[in-house]
Amino acid sequence: MTTSNHTGVSHTVFHLLGIPGLEDQHMWISIPFFISFVTALLGNSLLIFIILTKRCLHEPMYLFLCMLALADVFLSTCTVPQALAIFWFHAGKISLDRCITQLFFIHSTFISESGILLVMAFDRYIAICYPLRYTTILTHALIGKIGVTIILRSYGIMFPIIFLLKRLTFCESNILPNTACKHIALAHVSCDDIRVNIWYGFFVLMSTVVLDIVLIFFSYVLILRAVFHVSSQDAYHKALNTCGSHVCVIILFYGPGIFTTLTQRFGHNISPHIHVLLADVCILAPPMLNPIIYGIKTKQIRNQVVHLLFTKQK
Repeated sequence: MTTSNHTGVSHTVFHLLGIPGLEDQHMWISIPFFISFVTALLGNSLLIFIILTKRCLHEPMYLFLCMLALADVFLSTCTVPQALAIFWFHAGKISLDRCITQLFFIHSTFISESGILLVMAFDRYIAICYPLRYTTILTHALIGKIGVTIILRSYGIMFPIIFLLKRLTFCESNILPNTACKHIALAHVSCDDIRVNIWYGFFVLMSTVVLDIVLIFFSYVLILRAVFHVSSQDAYHKALNTCGSHVCVIILFYGPGIFTTLTQRFGHNISPHIHVLLADVCILAPPMLNPIIYGIKTKQIRNQVVHLLFTKQK
């Protein structure tokens, strides 16, 4: 979007509309938002507590799962309270600095989750292909370094976005038809040339999320190759079972995001509120369902949850 004749007046306060076109339904829409938020906080907090307090779960797989749960809590906290404030109190007013801060943490945390899922795929590859060297390869020191690298990558690559947005003049509109601030959505209400923002956003997407998807796919090709060469039927089923939870989480995380991207690119006739709702599903669903998936499909975590919640009551 380029405009040469802007007035020089730049908006510093914006108004988030929530779900455009469904304002009269906001109270009802808030119910699934609230349920998903509470479920995400309780489920992921319980998961983090169990993994950190039970020494038997201080294995690489569970430590990476703990990282994912922390990212889920942070992602939910960055987005859902703002959406609920809009739905319940019509409190969509947000300053430019706060808007940029919110979108910075939303996008950074999303990239962090993608990086954690990649590392978890690498973890499953080591566990299945090199089981005898699993704990010697993935030491606690290496896991700590991997965690730091994920944080530096996600927050470092998003850092220039702050300056790319701060340089813009927002003289067109201060209305954002969304439940939270997003990079390109905010850039589009500027009257300056935003081609740099668009291309840098594309670079971020390709060098993080898309690259992670390719590497995860490659990891599972190697895993399946190793599994199909296993002679024992029990070992075959055990190997597939250990990957089941991770594959479910991968589909849950990337699936809605890919579908949302395709609808935004090609679904020009789709109502704006559908685009917003699909984008919200990408943020609501994974944090809520990840602890449920791992709690149901992972025997060690399931046993610890049952022991913690029910044993002491007897």
